[in-house]
Amino acid sequence: MLYPSNSADKLGFTEVKELIKTHCLSIMGQQMVDKIQVMSNYDLINKFLNQANEFKNILQNDDALPINHFYDIKSLANKARLEGAFLSEEEFFQIQTSLTTVFAVIGYFNERVGQYPNLEALFEHLPIEKIILKKIDQVIDQKGKMRANASRDLMDITQGISKAEQEARKKIDQIYKTASGNGWTADGSLTVRDGRLCIPLLAENKRKLKGFIHDESASGQTVFMEPEEVFSLNNRIRDLEFDRRREVIRILTVLTDELRPYVPLLLSYHGLLTKLDFVRAKALFAIDIEAEMPKLINEARFRLFNARHPLLFLNFRKEQKTVVPLNVEVDDATRVIVVSGPNAGGKSVCMKTVGLLQMMVQAGLLIPAGADSVAGVFKQFFVDIGDDQSIESDLSTYSAHLSKMKKFVEDSNGKTMILIDEFGTGTDPQFGGPIAEAVLEALNNKKVRGMVTTHYSNLKIFASNTEGIENASMLFNNAQMQPLYMLEVGKPGSSYAFEIAQKIGLPQNVLNLARNKISAGQKKVDSLLVDLEREKKEIFDTKQKLDKQQRKVNTLLAENEELKSFLDENRKNLLREAKQEAKSIIQNANKLVENTIAEIKSSNADKEITKSLRDNLNTELKKNTVKAEQPKAAPKTDEEIKPGDWVKLIDSDTTGQVIELIKDNAVLAMGELRTVVKRKRIEKVSKAAVPKELRRNTSNNSTGDMANFSPEIDVRGMRTEDALHAIEKLFDRALMMSFGSLKVIHGRGDGILRKMIRQYLKKYEQVDRMEDEHPDRGGDGITYVYLK
Repeated sequence: MLYPSNSADKLGFTEVKELIKTHCLSIMGQQMVDKIQVMSNYDLINKFLNQANEFKNILQNDDALPINHFYDIKSLANKARLEGAFLSEEEFFQIQTSLTTVFAVIGYFNERVGQYPNLEALFEHLPIEKIILKKIDQVIDQKGKMRANASRDLMDITQGISKAEQEARKKIDQIYKTASGNGWTADGSLTVRDGRLCIPLLAENKRKLKGFIHDESASGQTVFMEPEEVFSLNNRIRDLEFDRRREVIRILTVLTDELRPYVPLLLSYHGLLTKLDFVRAKALFAIDIEAEMPKLINEARFRLFNARHPLLFLNFRKEQKTVVPLNVEVDDATRVIVVSGPNAGGKSVCMKTVGLLQMMVQAGLLIPAGADSVAGVFKQFFVDIGDDQSIESDLSTYSAHLSKMKKFVEDSNGKTMILIDEFGTGTDPQFGGPIAEAVLEALNNKKVRGMVTTHYSNLKIFASNTEGIENASMLFNNAQMQPLYMLEVGKPGSSYAFEIAQKIGLPQNVLNLARNKISAGQKKVDSLLVDLEREKKEIFDTKQKLDKQQRKVNTLLAENEELKSFLDENRKNLLREAKQEAKSIIQNANKLVENTIAEIKSSNADKEITKSLRDNLNTELKKNTVKAEQPKAAPKTDEEIKPGDWVKLIDSDTTGQVIELIKDNAVLAMGELRTVVKRKRIEKVSKAAVPKELRRNTSNNSTGDMANFSPEIDVRGMRTEDALHAIEKLFDRALMMSFGSLKVIHGRGDGILRKMIRQYLKKYEQVDRMEDEHPDRGGDGITYVYLK
């Protein structure tokens, strides 16, 4: 229930319906949009929301649905229902085209069984009667004209007409040639008069030919004569044409009779086409306003994240502006939100956004809010917005407000949403404030839900002391005297009356007089609100900075953990290789000693042989002796390091390859890991000093990547999911290699892929901005992404 009846107009719901109508392909779809109403049946709302969401998914991520032609076959079916009536060739063509679309759509969904269950339910158990198309195709061709061979008689008549026309033309050409040779004809050629081919003769020569004069020129000097020899032939053609018309009507009547048993099925096909057109229009509008499907619950509450007013969003997009998103929640604990703040600060827009989005949800429309938003179901909407004074009813502005308040108090309940703008205005504030407070208390006792806007201090105080009612304010930058259009729940807001008046330029003496006329208590309250708002803003800005720093710390910690894991793995590999090498040395040494002892025994300890064997043992010992580690030399600061060089960290044995030098920093590749270090912390080493495994892994992933990497990607023709995946991979590599920008070629088309790509990239804080290419080089078919 909507009260008053013009609530849909007040909140912009009527305008939303008009925008949806522009996406309809048929008058039937537009008529269905006109019938959109706010519903309170949870199952029905959920079904309509899912249908719109599934169609939106098709438009964005699947092949195009084969919807090309919609005609009003309901009226044609009703016409065919009448005995003796017949459909024209054009009307049969419309049925033929519409049924082709119906069968193509059903085939489309049959190929995707279970993927779009709510849309499939539109034609569940609907049979495909291709016999109807077969019957029509036998008579009507693909251009909507009757086939020449629709019947044997029609073919004979058509051939007879063609033959008679050829004879008549041949005869009149002969007569015209003779008359022209005798100089009897006027300037010009054969012409048609009254549907008959005539010869233009000079008036003085009209007696020289026998025939029927159909017309004469304005001057009377030329007459248009049908020769006598041709007259009988033309009459025969006319008779044959009448015969053909009668045969066409007979064929159409027979075809209509054959179609009559299928009238109920045609009406079902008509219903399917109308519903598809309707749901398609809702889905296209949802894409326009970047809408999502919220979680629907069967309770009188809601929670909106990143909500935007759809009409404001569309207007701002034309002006290349952005709408400040709204986050608000109404539940059992916080039932009514009292919004205060400066004029032109966005209070009314905030309230209208909440009301309009809730109405859209309950009308089965997707809303421009985060997909994690929650929308409930309300039984009643009570709206008091604007001036409803009535001369006819002898109602002043305040009387009109009070009449609505009477209705609100009497008929509201826990499933009622109330939206009241400038609560209590229209009369003396000394009396309007207490009355408004009393009404608000009565509404709160009835557990209503909703939002009200006000400037009255007594309502702010009442809200802060009453359970179920919560204050909220629209943030204001009192340094620049500009509204921020952000809703903050939990505290009332100042009206900034004096600050705004001062900015506008009201004389200082007038402002001083005004300040002296208000009470000290009110001054104190207003000053306190201003100070609170300033402090809140400072705290908010500080929190934003801290969050940013925390994210940076988390990133560094993650990189550190990754580096630690890499080093641990390398250490394990080195230890494993060292142990294996030691084992091999020991085995070789044991074998050498055993061989030496055996040779000494066999030579009876001959001195020369024993000395030779001892020298051999010493040689092998020197080969496997580890040299004492020399003190580290100071790094050579004068040796230039360039990309491609192998370096090691001075304070550790970690080695890597230089990918890029950026000012005092160097980007290193260590296997698959990338890191940035100060240039003073590294020194150049020879390639031979680097383990083979590390060289192989690094060379495969670093220098080649930099050489082959291109900050440009072409996603034209890709599905949305594939395109976003490819862009994400390019984005990660660009960040890793410190590229400043990317070029994404997505094409124009319907603009859906471009919109999805930009919306996806907005979530990355590393993205500074996005711009179109120059119009001469691709325009909005190419997006440049600039990184911070």
